[in-house]
Amino acid sequence: MVSSARVIGWDIGGANVKAACAAGDGGVLTRLTTVSRYLPLWRVGKEALEPALLQLRAEVAGEEPIDLAAVAITAELSDVYATKREGINHVLNCIEAAHAGRPVLVLGVDGSPRTVSEARSKPLEVAAANWPATGWLASRFLKTCLVVDVGSTTTSIIPVVNGRLAARGRTDLEKLSCGELVYTGALRTNLAAVLRRAHVHCQETRVSSEFFALSADAHLVLGHIPEHDYTTETADGRGRSVLEARARLARLVCADHEMLTEEEITELAEEAYEAQLQEIRGGLEQVARDQGLSRESTPIVVAGIGRSFLAEEAARLAGFEAIIDLEDLTGLPGAARLAPAVGLSLMALSRVMGTELRWTRSSR
Repeated sequence: MVSSARVIGWDIGGANVKAACAAGDGGVLTRLTTVSRYLPLWRVGKEALEPALLQLRAEVAGEEPIDLAAVAITAELSDVYATKREGINHVLNCIEAAHAGRPVLVLGVDGSPRTVSEARSKPLEVAAANWPATGWLASRFLKTCLVVDVGSTTTSIIPVVNGRLAARGRTDLEKLSCGELVYTGALRTNLAAVLRRAHVHCQETRVSSEFFALSADAHLVLGHIPEHDYTTETADGRGRSVLEARARLARLVCADHEMLTEEEITELAEEAYEAQLQEIRGGLEQVARDQGLSRESTPIVVAGIGRSFLAEEAARLAGFEAIIDLEDLTGLPGAARLAPAVGLSLMALSRVMGTELRWTRSSR
């Protein structure tokens, strides 16, 4: 047990890299800083990861020493890697390089940490394992709940029952099967993947399966996100204004903004939004049913960039009555938008200090 320590929690995905640096003294969290960067590995190449980690480490922690780095990895699914084993090993190489000999722990799918050598020997036990950190964070406050974390790309539905993670799935494949992973998100979802038919000129119309528009276009047009939150590249390589987003939405039905009115394009966005809500609702209902959790008594904890307009609204559609924002629950700035990184940093700090961590709403 040590009296004071500083750690970094990393959430490394194929599209975004997020980090949280937590410092503690005497079992009390004294400082929490966060940073996030859009880093599409399929476009910039895997060679870009190590320099990005070095820069982000400097941004979030400065030049002060770090006692421990803890990492959760989902980037292994990126198609820059031939296998998940290759992806895990490459990310670990980059993390070790960024921390120059400091201890590194890797979060496993069961919520427990692994050494780097253990992670390398059994990569599927640490692949796609950022969600346990989010569930752990919620479990510090609620013994039983369902966490719905809607990120830019996917939605994780994490059951916490009697203070423990109760997820049935371990791999992405298993989680897709049991509803704990819904592959729809606030920014990067190809709308042709969720919307097969739309209503245009009062006529049911098939949707083109081309890569014309993203969920970010729909949510920008509907006012769910500001332009500065549209952090992914656009489908057509053009800008991120509402006008340009409407043009992309019109192409869903092989039209343009001269053929459709503003109201008709907005209706397309609303139908895409409704389709996303129903996907998330379906996963939430499946997980609740499998866990035997009632809608009347089970709190829903929402997190991620899409927590208010996707997670919360889907939970209401499913009939859940108590809905809590993770940031309000924890009192920690950044906890909702960077939940895995924040949760992992607090897990790591507790481990280094050898005690259950405490904090107040003034912790920064």
